Amino acid sequence: MLKIGYLQLPSRCMLAPMAGITDLPFRRLNRAFGCSFAFTEMVSVRALTHGGANTKDILSTEPHDVPLGVQLLGSDSDAMQKALELLQRHSPALIDLNAACPVPKITKKGKGASLLKTPHKLQELLKVMVRYSEVPVTVKIRSGWDESSTNAVDVARHAQDAGIHGLFIHGRTREQGYRGRVDYRIIKEVKTALQIPVIASGDALSPYLIKKMFDETGCDGVAIARGALGNPWIFRQAKEFMERGNLPERPSGEEVATTMKLHLQLFCDFYGEKHGTMLFRKFFGWYATGIPHMNLLRDMAFRAATRERMTELIECLLANYPMV
Repeated sequence: MLKIGYLQLPSRCMLAPMAGITDLPFRRLNRAFGCSFAFTEMVSVRALTHGGANTKDILSTEPHDVPLGVQLLGSDSDAMQKALELLQRHSPALIDLNAACPVPKITKKGKGASLLKTPHKLQELLKVMVRYSEVPVTVKIRSGWDESSTNAVDVARHAQDAGIHGLFIHGRTREQGYRGRVDYRIIKEVKTALQIPVIASGDALSPYLIKKMFDETGCDGVAIARGALGNPWIFRQAKEFMERGNLPERPSGEEVATTMKLHLQLFCDFYGEKHGTMLFRKFFGWYATGIPHMNLLRDMAFRAATRERMTELIECLLANYPMV
């Protein structure tokens, strides 16, 4: 069990927010394979308060899509207060503040990982969130801005003093982005320094690496991001590996093909056939990872314009799968 505030989660592994990825169809798919807690895509406070066109789709959910977390991106206290009031109608189970996004167009506006440079400002923003949120509040940080300023422990203590209920930490600096090695040491230091739950992220790409994160950092939970791309089985496999030590088996070709078709169906049902098929193109590439002789098939998938054509290509992938 993982407890964040009054929220009790049955699993210590969860689906992290990913822009352009963790929409409702993707969450539905992963929940079918053991993902018990998931985040929406990151939501801009500005877009939420100004009625951005994309926001409705991002926050779309259904009765079985629970518990669900929402991650907000912003740095203005007044706008944050208004956003929290608007968010109440969507009934999230948890609200997270993004202080980790490394993208320059975000950080140059004082948002995302830029907040790591001003722990006191981050603390004041989190105080507003704790005060006006009806559900537990968390924050996601990184190990620091760059190698010369790995101040995650200081940032984490300021965040905890704001009254938050949990903290997510990606074990890389803003300068690293998603490259280089994850710093397990700094995650462990943050865990040791705090009394609230610490959920770690960074290279949780397999059951082995997820267990390594738990073992080397002592973290309370692990947020899975890229490890779930084309691999919804990771939640089931990680549970099995950590509880019983069983070596995870690669899913059969039939299971991969069936899952891909379900994923495609979920996309087409939600977005319509044309747009849903286009969105599935990148996922086809992720599902095909590790299967030999896939370059041509992957290229054809990136040109597929109909659900029927994409389904044909999935069948072709299945025909090549036994060659692994």
